[in-house]
Formats: sequence, structure tokens, C-alpha cells
Amino acid sequence: MSAGVYTQLLDLACGAFLLAAVVVLWRRELVAIVRTFALQGIALAAIPLLIGLHDHHWGLIAVAAGIGALRAGVLPYLMRRALAALAPSAGEEHHYEEDVSEARETQPLVNVAASLLTAAALTLLAYAVARPLVALHPGPAARALPVGLAVVLIGLFVLATRRRALAQVVGFLLLDNGITATAFLAASGVPLIVELGVSFDVLLAVLVLQILTTRMRTAFGTTDIDDLRELHD
Repeated sequence: MSAGVYTQLLDLACGAFLLAAVVVLWRRELVAIVRTFALQGIALAAIPLLIGLHDHHWGLIAVAAGIGALRAGVLPYLMRRALAALAPSAGEEHHYEEDVSEARETQPLVNVAASLLTAAALTLLAYAVARPLVALHPGPAARALPVGLAVVLIGLFVLATRRRALAQVVGFLLLDNGITATAFLAASGVPLIVELGVSFDVLLAVLVLQILTTRMRTAFGTTDIDDLRELHD
């Protein structure tokens, strides 16, 4: 792979990775958010794949395959199952408004327009913070380092401003994706055993959160964090 093609493909993968995080902020339907997260998983897997192909690092290519299977396959599948569990059963009676509110983020703490402006500001902040790091080693991967930091910040923002439990799970996973991308871009990859350990931890966390979300819906009839806080009070 030539240096020019490698740089263009890496920039494309990083651009798609950042764009997916912004789309998560833009969309309110939880199904669309989960699909966007799956697409981001593909873009994330492409980053170590391209680095591995360019550097002839077969361990990175194996890590890319594992990340693609987990972040674009297993985790979205588990979140879709959680969404299916929130859907009304055939023999139960539900109000239409309640079903719609469970299927979408109806009242985020920050509206869509302000969220997109915040995402732009966080991206600029990430580029400003990463500027000294990029100057140390101005290669194609290092120049894309601010993208990983921007997704970390956007993930924290999603985690702090969304009310639905499943939307907050997606924010947590965006944060983890951003950290993973930053590690690949900053150090040209991490050891396989480290990535496997982190991936299994994330998988376990999502399994636990899926169970908790389903039980919250069964016990309280909602996964809105504010409503649950009112029940606690």
C-alpha cells in the first residue's frame, strides 16, 4: 500500500468515525442510534486494519477483525435485543405515547441544535489540545489523533445529556471507542492481549446494562432517568 493511498484511506476512516459520533447526537430514535454505533464500529476496525496493512503488522490486523466483530456485530446485537425487550408484548396494553418515548430520546437535556454546536466546539478543543502531540510525530496516524480525542469528549457529552438508559449506554460505548481509536493512532496499536481484555470488559458491562435496562422497564415501566429519580425521591 502506497503512502498516499494509506493516508487517504486512514483520513476517510477517521472522518467516518467522527461523523458517526456526531450523527448519534443528531438522531433521537434509539434504533437509528444503535445502527449508527454499528457503522462507527466498522470505521473503528478500519483504523488498525489500515495501520496493520501499512506496517505489515499482522497482530493489528487480527485486532481489527476482533474489534469489527465486537463493536459492529456483538454489541449492536445486544443493544437491539434490549430495545426489543422494551417493546410491548402482544398480550399487554400500552399507550402509544409511552411506546414512542421508549423508542426515542424525546427530551434530552440539550436540544439537537445546541448538541451539534457543542460537538463542533469539542472537536475544535480536541484539535487544540492534541496539537503539541501531533507536532512530536507528524505522521498520518498522529495527524488523525484529535479525532479520537473528539469522540471521547462527544461520548462524555452524550453520557451526561441523555435521559434514556440505553442512550447513556451508547454514550459510554462512544467514550470507549474514542479511547480505543486514540490508542491506535497515538501508539500504532496496542498489544493483542490488552485489547482483548478491554473488549471483554466492555462486553460484560453491556451485558449487565442490558439486564438492568430490561428489569427497569419491567419494574417501573420506563427507562427515563429523571422519572426513576422521582420514584427514588
